[in-house]
Amino acid sequence: MRFRTHWSAPMKIGIIGAGNIGGNLTRRLTALGHQVSVANSRGPQTLTALAQETGATPVTVAEAARGAEVVVVTVPLKNVPDLPSGLFDGAADGFAVIDTCNYYPQRRDGRIAGIEDEGLTESRWTEGRLGHPVVKAFNGTFAEDILSKPLPAGSPDRMALPVAADDEAAKKVVRALIDELGFDTVDAGGLDDSWRQQPGTPVYGLRAGVDAVVKALAEASPERTAEFRG
Repeated sequence: MRFRTHWSAPMKIGIIGAGNIGGNLTRRLTALGHQVSVANSRGPQTLTALAQETGATPVTVAEAARGAEVVVVTVPLKNVPDLPSGLFDGAADGFAVIDTCNYYPQRRDGRIAGIEDEGLTESRWTEGRLGHPVVKAFNGTFAEDILSKPLPAGSPDRMALPVAADDEAAKKVVRALIDELGFDTVDAGGLDDSWRQQPGTPVYGLRAGVDAVVKALAEASPERTAEFRG
């Protein structure tokens, strides 16, 4: 499935994390002609099968952002502080960072004080750890949908994904990339508004179009449900 727009050009994209979301983004983005480098915590030697399948280049985490115009960070939230310093050294000028991470305090991440005590949104906390502005996207997307749900622009059943960021230029790049992947987008505001798409909110995991996503974002409550409190 290729939905390239007339103005789009291949980009160099680094993906940090080769789990369900990272792996399927690698599959789709390489199929669209982008130059993808992919890394995980276990080392490039563990990514041989994915590289052979997709044509992506397996690299170390420290190498993933080199020359990249877009960097996708899709790792367990508790592991974000363990990413190497200088992670984005050598990235392209004006590069955008996509944050797909979610906070699961009871199932995986443990209690994170900055989120629980300071009231930071998950992406604001992640941004602070990474030291670079982030665009929150794909965090509520089922990994299988990245492969099975893309549709051309204008299709009546096309899914929409919320996208939140403070950096409008980066948000524009990411929204265009998501459109190319086969999904509509909804501007979900800045990072301080990104609680509207965190786990437990109406839009999280929603498979629906623009109008339904707009409605779900509006209906979100800033109060975390018990399942997502540490």
